[in-house]
Amino acid sequence: MAPVSPTIAALELGLRLRERRESAGLTAAAAGRAVGNTQSYVSGVEMGKLKINDTKLTELAAVLDFTDAETAELHALREAAKQPGWWAPYSAMYNAEMLRFFGFEHGAESVRTYSTGLISGLLQTEAYALAVMTGGGPTIKLAEAHRRVEVRLRRQQRLAGDDPLEVTALLTESTLRQHIGGRAVMAEQLRHLASRIERHPDNLEVRVIPFEADYYNALGGSGFYLFGFASSRLPDLGWQESVSSTDLIDQPLRVREYTLAYGQAMGSALDRAGSLNLIEQVAKEFE
Repeated sequence: MAPVSPTIAALELGLRLRERRESAGLTAAAAGRAVGNTQSYVSGVEMGKLKINDTKLTELAAVLDFTDAETAELHALREAAKQPGWWAPYSAMYNAEMLRFFGFEHGAESVRTYSTGLISGLLQTEAYALAVMTGGGPTIKLAEAHRRVEVRLRRQQRLAGDDPLEVTALLTESTLRQHIGGRAVMAEQLRHLASRIERHPDNLEVRVIPFEADYYNALGGSGFYLFGFASSRLPDLGWQESVSSTDLIDQPLRVREYTLAYGQAMGSALDRAGSLNLIEQVAKEFE
């Protein structure tokens, strides 16, 4: 199973509290008053953004009529949510939402990515990642850029191991041809991408949408991720990044829309062999 992620533990704890509160017909404000807290505090805990101490969790579980066994499960989730993730030492460089992204990715069973300009961070070489960091952030010092590359490479460890992350990476042909870092960097990156495809046949699927493809709904939009989790209690989540913001997509309807868009885009992509052939062809053009 996927490794334990404090972000996922906090999310599951919050979801279980919210589901029970809503089934009991209580508002977040009423639940907060019952344990001497505010609506915003209860909402923050339910969203997995705020921590709850042992005493308050026991009180809230009693208000929501959890059984003793269920309450013990909640406390186990709270303990798991307290543990630092591998990304904790890098917290000064990233905002809270980006740190949550690392946590979702680390604890996911599967990730589907759609990229329109940059190869997914899960598949980047060190040189390509550094070119992205130094080219896209003129205010980022070189030392910090190297630290950010370190984070990107650390994320990639989930591709291997006893229970590797299942990754489906959907990208456009323009992504292969964008000159990130120059010709030598791109040639190395595409060779690396091809080798990854061959090295991880069971848990990595890379598909390329060629220039010849007709219109599909995701065309012209920004890249996004879809996370799937092993626990049946956890819904699929989406994640979208733009130039100035990041957006966690947790509303079921929006997640469904992104899932449908992803499926449609996949229908426009080359098959596995055709995608690999195109990647290798473009790599030769850069050499």
